[in-house]
Amino acid sequence: MSAPPTQPLAEALRPLTAEPGRAAVFCDIDGTLAPIVRRAEDAHVPAEISLLLGRLARRYGCVACVSGRSAAEARRLVGVGGITYAGSHGAELLEPGSSRPHTGAAFQSWEDRVRRFALDRDTPQLRQLRVRIEDKGAIAALHWRGVPDEDAAHTQLEEIAREAEAAGLNTHWGRKVLEIRPPIPIDKGQAVRTLVERAGSRAALFGGDDATDLDAFRALEALQGDGRLDAVLRVGVRSEEGPAEIVERADLVVDGVEGFTRVLAALADG
Repeated sequence: MSAPPTQPLAEALRPLTAEPGRAAVFCDIDGTLAPIVRRAEDAHVPAEISLLLGRLARRYGCVACVSGRSAAEARRLVGVGGITYAGSHGAELLEPGSSRPHTGAAFQSWEDRVRRFALDRDTPQLRQLRVRIEDKGAIAALHWRGVPDEDAAHTQLEEIAREAEAAGLNTHWGRKVLEIRPPIPIDKGQAVRTLVERAGSRAALFGGDDATDLDAFRALEALQGDGRLDAVLRVGVRSEEGPAEIVERADLVVDGVEGFTRVLAALADG
């Protein structure tokens, strides 16, 4: 069952806290565990959250961060070794105790082509607009948050997106970021399905704030519909820039990183 948004927090979390060994806790990082900042490399997960995740790892059957960042970068940012990291929107899986993530061969095979496409677009014009290109292996992210003329930058990136699609690549728009991706089906929902099935979880929670997190919401709904989960809780982290659908599809809505921290604390204390 899904918890109505009006339920008190402890009651909403009871399907997970009642049998923590059979429950899974999944969350996005940027905008959920770490406040959104102008430059992605300056993001910071508060020590309080890292400590809470460490506590959850000792209590729950599966705890994972599911992020658009690379798995290695996600682990560095969160700083908790005892949990799983699904990076690159689920294309990478970094297990506790592992030094390197497992990456699908098809996804990895596109790394050089995506990187070459991004480098070819690193033009003086793009630099003048102050667009920042982040190399995420087989994904290139072009950020325009905080540039002097965000409208002009967005217009230029729309042209780059058309060029990427004409070149046979996939594109995805996030919160003031354009991602150039391989034409391989990847989304956070795939990671959630894999981890739920591997852990044998019967209840699961996912917390997120952006459009890519909706794939995880849908995966939880499907797993419940198929009878592989008894209970799901979709936690929408509300923000000014986040899509309205995050709030509309959520069972529980919280405000920002601070609100999601309270969810983690309640899970740890439950």
